[in-house]
Amino acid sequence: MEASNIIQKNIELQRQWYGEPLGDRVRRLVVAFDVSQSHLADVLGISAPMLSQVMSGRRAKIGNPAVLARLIMLERKILTPEVASGVREAMIEAMEEVRVSNPSVGRDDLPVQRGLEESTLLAVLRDITDGEDLVEAAEMLGEEFPAVADILRRAATSV
Repeated sequence: MEASNIIQKNIELQRQWYGEPLGDRVRRLVVAFDVSQSHLADVLGISAPMLSQVMSGRRAKIGNPAVLARLIMLERKILTPEVASGVREAMIEAMEEVRVSNPSVGRDDLPVQRGLEESTLLAVLRDITDGEDLVEAAEMLGEEFPAVADILRRAATSV
């Protein structure tokens, strides 16, 4: 099989397994935390070359469940108000918390269904901050992350 066909197949497998290509997810973290791929690899507990291979589709999966758990932890930390606001100290602290974590992943740790129901997601966002902060965060993220900004706006206006 041709290399480009293998890469396309791996990227499609990533969509099935992880909801989207891992390259997209990792690039969002690199931008959100303003770090290099090498630094992100260190935080995740994976080698930089391995992260590069996963991102490019030369490898289909993250073999270590703890690395995947750390990736998910970082994705969730992006939604915390100080990290979302770009407070450098908060971003460094969040990455360090994830780097030193020793997460376990079992059947009770991950949801069976893909994602949360929208109403649940909106309620969770309203629980962690008020509508005014959600609107402000949406404005800050709007250009680079329009889908996230839209969710924040909907959470701010839903009852």
